[in-house]
Amino acid sequence: MTLDNFEEYDNPILYDLENNAYSDDVKFLTKWAAKTEGIIIDLACGTGRATIPLAKEGYKLIGVDLHSGMLNEAKKKASALHLQVDWIEQDCSELELNVKSNLIFSVGNSFQHFLTNDDQDGLLTSVNKHLETKGIFIFGTRFPTVEELLQPNTEEYWKTYKDKETHHKVDVYTISRYESLNQVQHYTTIRRYKDQIGEIVKEVKTNISLRYVFPKEMERLLFSNGFEILHVYKDWNETPLTDDSEQMIYVCQKIK
Repeated sequence: MTLDNFEEYDNPILYDLENNAYSDDVKFLTKWAAKTEGIIIDLACGTGRATIPLAKEGYKLIGVDLHSGMLNEAKKKASALHLQVDWIEQDCSELELNVKSNLIFSVGNSFQHFLTNDDQDGLLTSVNKHLETKGIFIFGTRFPTVEELLQPNTEEYWKTYKDKETHHKVDVYTISRYESLNQVQHYTTIRRYKDQIGEIVKEVKTNISLRYVFPKEMERLLFSNGFEILHVYKDWNETPLTDDSEQMIYVCQKIK
């Protein structure tokens, strides 16, 4: 993996503030966990947003991530809840866990962090190696729509939220540039912190690059790495994929 593509995750507490409320994928994963025996592996687990809720349901989890800061925050959260989760710092494209699982998942669009063909093959080879035969791999990635890829490379408003510690209003903007030859979108996220009278008191910029994969390309990629696609959805509510989808949710089975 590209080790310098982590600016967006350098503040795990901020990451949780902006993302922890999302749970649609957790509900979906819980349904599959109920059909599974043994250890469940969460790849690119971050601060444990999906790992910890499953552990609270009594499932045995391994959480893997390359970012030590995110993992440390996950450990703190699990410890505070007295949950036993094995947190492992490894590159998900070069896994050596000495265990096999019937269910591996990767959520939060983490698949897009594998920027090259070799990175993607490395991830899928690692997943295949750690799955039992007929084991399930579940992951999501953004759908490469024209609107998604060809956003103007000017500052665009995204969302606003309140910082819990300072009570400042935070306006979030993005700038994007799509690199067609490599199918990589380069994002700059700008967070402007405003005080009670609307004055900007701080501005923070972070950069991230994300790879996009087209549906037919994904079919070939998964099959060549030993997987059969069981389901493809446009969301975690199991809605069939359509041309206007924003996400692609894959449920795959190891066949070789």
